[in-house]
Amino acid sequence: MIMNKCRPSIYLPTIVWVWGCVVIALSQAKSYKGFLAGRFFLGCIEAGLFPGAIYLLTCWYTKKEIGKRFCIFYTSGCIAPALGGIMAGAIVKGLEGARGIPGWRWLFIVEGVLTVVCGFALYLLLPDYPRNARYFSPDQRRLAQIRILVDRQVSVGSTTRRMTSWQAFKAIITDGKTWFFLVAYSIIILGMSISYFVPTILKTMGYTSVTAQWMTVPIWITGAVCQLALSWTSDKCQDRRWHSVGLYGLAAIACIVSALISSAVAKYVMMCLLVAGLYTGLPLMLNWTSESIPFPDQKRSIAIAFVNSFGHLAIIYGSYLWPSTNAPQHLVGFATLTATCGLGCVLAIVAPWYFKLLPQEPVTKAERELVALQRQDQVAQEL
Repeated sequence: MIMNKCRPSIYLPTIVWVWGCVVIALSQAKSYKGFLAGRFFLGCIEAGLFPGAIYLLTCWYTKKEIGKRFCIFYTSGCIAPALGGIMAGAIVKGLEGARGIPGWRWLFIVEGVLTVVCGFALYLLLPDYPRNARYFSPDQRRLAQIRILVDRQVSVGSTTRRMTSWQAFKAIITDGKTWFFLVAYSIIILGMSISYFVPTILKTMGYTSVTAQWMTVPIWITGAVCQLALSWTSDKCQDRRWHSVGLYGLAAIACIVSALISSAVAKYVMMCLLVAGLYTGLPLMLNWTSESIPFPDQKRSIAIAFVNSFGHLAIIYGSYLWPSTNAPQHLVGFATLTATCGLGCVLAIVAPWYFKLLPQEPVTKAERELVALQRQDQVAQEL
């Protein structure tokens, strides 16, 4: 809702540098309760960043372009843990006891300072919407708006209907597509809970704490490579459905094999595939959400935020799937993910039939005529 009233070049950078300040403050936590309180405030602050950034991308790119951009953006979700593993190992080992400060506190300080610097840099670098981008001429801004408008009209036959934020919120909670994508997204988030326990799981396989941090790097690099590769094929084929089925299936197979084997090397390979399937499915699902609820802009922005925010509630349950008492097989965690990923496959397969059962957006006669003319122009250009 704030993104509809505030310039992205102000709103998003502010979130980033405040986020960094809270991370620095966490380094001074004196108790477990204090640390939990800091984590709560951190979650409240960071909640607006990802849906806001995703919404901004949808304002700039067409249906044929957005998939790759989503995945490039979400590749940060794999690159950050990879670099984080390297940084964590280096900082904790290299700065342990420096100036009388434990290594884990140095980790929060260093990463918090870097985040603050990035936040202030974004004030200068981040563009606004196509209608008010600072670096574009009036003609360029007009062209950027027209290409998005035409793409959405040709796809769904809609003009730029406007809603208030409250109207948009009521529209998305009564739209069956919203709840479909919320369930599908929650399945991915539930599976991603394993990412917080990868170092712990590696330690149960016999590796030391520092070695376990280093060994997370190849896992995240595998996820990043798969994200970039699948984003290209998804845009090339203009397919979200069967790509989602394949990724859910890959994650389910990796869970089954991980639960049945005891070889540390084989389990490590399966964890690479599991992370690749889940992290590639994340931007793909938000992309599918954006394409299925493309208008009005207010409804699309709130739908993305709704799915992203409430979908992350699954992480609460997911955090209980990997207790150390279940090591090293973690049968409960892998069995749960196998079942939920199987459900994800079913949802992706039946999605087209489910969407047809839902009430369709009303389209006026003028809108139908406009779409018909645009399609005639497209055919003429192709000939």
